[in-house]
Amino acid sequence: MSQPSPATTFSYQVLHAPGQQHTACLADEVVVAINYNGLNHALMMASPCDLYDYAIGFSLGQGIIEQPHELLDINIQPAEDHYQLELQLSSRRLWQLKQQRRQLAGTSGCGLCGSSALEQALPQLSTLPGHSLPAASHLAGLRQRLSAAQTRAQSSGAMHAAGFVDADGELRLCREDIGRHNALDKLIGAMAVAELSGSEGFAVVTSRCSLELVHKAVRAGLPTLVSLAAPSQLSVRWATALGLNLIHLPQHAAPRVYQAGPA
Repeated sequence: MSQPSPATTFSYQVLHAPGQQHTACLADEVVVAINYNGLNHALMMASPCDLYDYAIGFSLGQGIIEQPHELLDINIQPAEDHYQLELQLSSRRLWQLKQQRRQLAGTSGCGLCGSSALEQALPQLSTLPGHSLPAASHLAGLRQRLSAAQTRAQSSGAMHAAGFVDADGELRLCREDIGRHNALDKLIGAMAVAELSGSEGFAVVTSRCSLELVHKAVRAGLPTLVSLAAPSQLSVRWATALGLNLIHLPQHAAPRVYQAGPA
């Protein structure tokens, strides 16, 4: 399906200068309903672009599937103010998802509550094999390179981005979204479609590194995650335990490695 317009123009007036009319492009945001085999799983606020990548990346990043082929079909249905992602799981993965939903049934609706929900927020993940840190040259000018690849942010702002840098230091992919988690999901999905191995490079995100981003990177087999904003304490502890090289790339200082890989 064709990509929606990345931004819509709106009129505004400058404060204390009511006679001056200006226009600006604003980022789009829609409700995205994610359904597996007809069962509603999640409602997300996201940018309506690269939703095919998002469907795959969300499913991988949440641990609903382990391989893209376990999604048998992806049907993207646009409506006036929302999108329906109708995803078909393999029989084995559908059974596992239903078991998970049964464990969560009957909770009080207060968000994450109960032992099963806690296991999903703090999942048991396999530790990554040790991997060397990226070459310093691969981080050189990375902020500027990622910014140049953010075509939607250039027109509207208010967009996070996630990029994949390959073993040669080339920025191969960039995906954007109003949500930082969504941007990384889209990148992971795009990598799966392009058959790019996460172990042969690293990901970079424009946002701070939260715990959920660490989980998604580990599930995707990415040995290194670079964030342009500082990580949280919990993220550093989990990255260390799971063998993920976590690097903060400050704007005016040298890169900071929070999970040291081999020299």
